[in-house]
Parts: sequence; C-alpha cells; structure tokens
Amino acid sequence: MELPAGWTARRPRPTDIPQILAVVHASDIAAVGEPDFSIEEVREVLAAPNFDPDRDSWLAVDPAGEVVGWAYLDKPGRGDQEFVEVYAHPERGHPALAPLLAGQLARVAERAAQAGLDRLTVRAGAVPTEQRWIDTLRAAGFAFVKRYARMRRSLAGVSAEPPAPPAGVRIRPVRPADEEDLRTFHRVYDTAFRDTPDYPPRSYPRWRAEIAALPSVPWDEWYVAEVDGEPAGVLQSSDQSLDANEGWVRNLAVLAGHRRRGVGAALLRHAFAGYAARGRAYAGLGVDLSNPTEAVHLYRAVGMTPQYEADIFERSVQAAH
Repeated sequence: MELPAGWTARRPRPTDIPQILAVVHASDIAAVGEPDFSIEEVREVLAAPNFDPDRDSWLAVDPAGEVVGWAYLDKPGRGDQEFVEVYAHPERGHPALAPLLAGQLARVAERAAQAGLDRLTVRAGAVPTEQRWIDTLRAAGFAFVKRYARMRRSLAGVSAEPPAPPAGVRIRPVRPADEEDLRTFHRVYDTAFRDTPDYPPRSYPRWRAEIAALPSVPWDEWYVAEVDGEPAGVLQSSDQSLDANEGWVRNLAVLAGHRRRGVGAALLRHAFAGYAARGRAYAGLGVDLSNPTEAVHLYRAVGMTPQYEADIFERSVQAAH
C-alpha cells in the first residue's frame, strides 16, 4: 500500500470507532449534505459474520496521527461478488483513496484464491458529486453498472394508528420467539428477492447468523403481511438511522403472486405508523433504480422522495497466486 511519506496504514480496533465515524460523517456531509452513517453501523461492520477486522479492513493515518481514511469489505463472502467501501476525510484524506482501494483489491484477490475461484467481481459505490473517488475507481479499472436512490418521507401528521389495509390483507408483527414464524419471514423474504438482480440467496441459518450479529434488532418494527391467512410479504426495519430520528426500512419483500395488490403499500404505511408512534420524524430506505419490480414507484406512491442517488461501479479481480 503506497501511502504518502509519513502516513501509515493499520487495522481498525474497537477504540478507533469514534475516529472512524468522524471520517465517515465528514465524507457524508461533503457528498450529500448530512451524516448518513451511525455508530451502530460501524459496530455492525466490524462484527459482521465472515468479516475479519485483521484482514478485511484498513485505516489510513496521517503524519499527525489522525485517522483520515477507512476501507472495508462490506459483508464479505457472498458468493462470487464482493463490495468495497472506502471513506476518506474530504479535506485531509484524499491521498489515501487509491492506496486503500488497492489494499482492498488485494484482499479480494486473496479471498478469491481461498474460495478456489479464478476471479471475483468487486463493486463500489459513489455519489455523483464524489468526482475524486469516481476518478479513483475508474483509474483502478471500475466501470459504471447502475444507480441507487436514498429515499425519505416526513412523518409529520402520520397517525400512530395504522390505516386499514386492503380487504383480505392483515398486517401483524413478527413473533421473534417463534422459530417457525422466523422461518416463514425468511422464506417470504428469500423467495421474493430471488427475481431481483444481484441478490445472493441466503439459507435460514446464514440469515439468522447475520441477524444475530446486528448490534440491535427492533423486532417490534418487523411485520408480516398475510393475504387470506397466507404469508404474502414482509418488512424488516433497522435501527441504523436512529441518530437522524428516522425509522429505516431495511428490506421490503412481497411474493410475486401478491404484487400490485396493495400489500407492499400496506406494509409501508403500517411501518410508518409504528415509527410515528415511537416519535420518529422521518422514514427512509434505499432502492435499486434498476429493480425489475419498479419498487421506486411504490415508494413514491406512499410519499417518499429521493434525497440523493448513488452509482455502483464494478470490475473483476483475478485470484491471487
């Protein structure tokens, strides 16, 4: 990793979390005007299944001893594709962008070899205003693939009492102490997402391990939609945006046979009421704009609007020898 003279790279430690968050927040504010990452998310990254802080992440430290860059593999080991995240302080950290990216690409090459693969696809995201980072990605051989949107709506005036769902539809909370109910939740989620590009199928044990690794799970904000008594859709919330007083829809999934019948909208409106009841000011989520289910139209229909968009870039990495 070729950092400037006087700079160093090292692995992150739990005591680095406040400095890491400061770098991420500075990067977010420069790119989109506000912080978009919480301390819970930093902890979640460093404790994720299959993530090794001593191999899958780097910090860049400037000559003054300040952490000014952070790179990590986001949820590594999801089949034949990895996702690289690199943050750098917008004023002091830009010399670390290319070295941190190079270090992560070397790690992806190692992971490909360990998995017995010839190569792995690696992706990275960038807000269109992050021109220096986009230039770094393109110089490293990445090409544009698609675009995501970060959406939000105000909960001002939203009643804490959920609106009535369409006829035949019932929305209920998940039962976290009921193993069969969690298996039902996973089955609906996994089945519904299988027609979505880039979704890596997850077995129930793997999914449960991912949930167990989360720093917190707001079970009372997870919902199941039933149509005529049969599970048809699910909504999974996350605490990742509590710092912004925002309820976050982590996943919304509706089985193909029940789409465009008001199930997804009913789940969202039920979640919005739950967030409002807990005093949240906003509801937010992220959406793939190339999703064939055209979910963005549903989100607009329930009052959500894009805050900003982010582009996804991709390249192939050959296994290390």
